[in-house]
Amino acid sequence: MKLITPPEGSRHQSAALISMLDVHHTVRFEPADRQWYACEASSQDQAILTLFCQSLTVAQCEAVIDGLNDYLCVGGLSAHPLSGRYGETVLRAPVLYKQRQGLAARCSQLSTALGVELGVQDTQPALAQPGVLVMDMDSTVIQIECIDEIAKLAGLGEQVSQVTEKAMRGELDFAQSLISRVACLQGVEQAQLAQIRDQIPLMPGISVLIGELKRHGWRIALASGGFTFFANYLQSRLGLDRAYANELEVVDGTLTGKVAGDIVDADTKAAVVSAMAEEYQVARGQTVALGDGANDLVMMRQAGLGVACHGKPVVNEKADVAIRFSGLHGLLYFLR
Repeated sequence: MKLITPPEGSRHQSAALISMLDVHHTVRFEPADRQWYACEASSQDQAILTLFCQSLTVAQCEAVIDGLNDYLCVGGLSAHPLSGRYGETVLRAPVLYKQRQGLAARCSQLSTALGVELGVQDTQPALAQPGVLVMDMDSTVIQIECIDEIAKLAGLGEQVSQVTEKAMRGELDFAQSLISRVACLQGVEQAQLAQIRDQIPLMPGISVLIGELKRHGWRIALASGGFTFFANYLQSRLGLDRAYANELEVVDGTLTGKVAGDIVDADTKAAVVSAMAEEYQVARGQTVALGDGANDLVMMRQAGLGVACHGKPVVNEKADVAIRFSGLHGLLYFLR
């Protein structure tokens, strides 16, 4: 084990320090005036802290430890096996809880203030073991809300996007808000949807995430409150196992303003997590749900790990961990 004690006021890049070690070594930040990794606690209070960003500094590491001092007793920070592979320095540490109340809010505050990704988990799914990932589509796998883009074709983009935003924050019933928004799409030619599909901007890191998981035998699905026209296309483009979404009713090549069949809502998304875990004989602890809106919270609770992706405040607060700044490949760092 290599012990590193940065001098007072040090602002060296920890990435440079990590480069001197292989992933089996431990980097300890041990200010002389604080024994922050000494703590008495029972085994059920043990957890894992994960910290990452590009160009992670010693100052940021120390600020995280200082900021969590009232909640956690932290052990040595070690490099995650994927640290550096995709551009971020990724550190993790065994931690012992002093208390949990307010911990999620404190992690959120530190993450935002320091510009780092930060999460504390009781358990972590294993990357090397087969698992299931169920992802939201709009504003998660892709950078747009497809319904808002269709509404622009009908000249109602701003009106619909305001309703979408409220629904994603959990301020409106999702199913009812979807019905009212789809009604605004009446008269749009189905052929026009191809303009949106052919220019869909993927969320950064999605290809890395999918590629890494598939190499380890994971099954991956979309479960979206959006539409099959786009979800089926993404299933094919990204090589996903399943895609579930709402179907827009079309008559004579024109949208009628109605949804055909049952609505894919929060409960449907949660059912997808359970069904895929059963189909592929995957334990709950190896299931992950990823999303940004309030309608994703039910599937996050159903999964072993719920991950917010550039989420609305309520989602960041209630998810197990949150990705606020990095690409979707950041989810990999919350796996062991």
